[in-house]
Amino acid sequence: MTKDISSREKEILIGTILGDGHIAMLKTGARLEVAHTEKQRDYVLWKYAELNRFGAAKPHLISFYDNRYRKTYRQWRFKTNVADPFTTLNRVFYQNRKKIIPKDITEHLYSPLSLAVWFMDDGGRRNDSYGLFLNTLSFTIEEHRLLQTCLQKNFSLETRLHWIKDGYRLYIPSKEAVKFCSLVYPHLIPSMYYKLSFDPVTTSFARLDRARDRK
Repeated sequence: MTKDISSREKEILIGTILGDGHIAMLKTGARLEVAHTEKQRDYVLWKYAELNRFGAAKPHLISFYDNRYRKTYRQWRFKTNVADPFTTLNRVFYQNRKKIIPKDITEHLYSPLSLAVWFMDDGGRRNDSYGLFLNTLSFTIEEHRLLQTCLQKNFSLETRLHWIKDGYRLYIPSKEAVKFCSLVYPHLIPSMYYKLSFDPVTTSFARLDRARDRK
């Protein structure tokens, strides 16, 4: 299906791809697949409202059992129809069906809206400082460097790499918290405000819980 894409839709898609979204390549082209936890129902409904002209079926709740962790998970999901914009983005952000960071990422990730969607998908804040993070564990060191360069060039954001159990993630230090939160706040939906360490409206910082973070 050929369909033009608006700048807003593209910016939302870039953040979604960097986060939890999946562009699946089928025989006739690519489609977008969105899935988030049951607690993030409002977020899934927001994405659906923004992108449903691409023929997405209404979001639905599913349950599945993960044998690795012997646990049942519940998710809200939706999928779009195949469309040319998704096929184009698949060619940019996937290689051999694996998600990658393209060398020209600065040409794609330039909008605070994209940054906000990425953060809503995969971001959070520490409890022992005002620092924030983006879960980027699936990317290589070289891909992390590309992202760091992009964030510095396009948003004047300093980031670091932090190793956690399964890989590296991008860390936004406390001194950058006000800048980062001010950038993304206008684009966050209310149910995601809890992820921020600084509220630009009240100009207040989140309460720290160092004991909880050490657990």
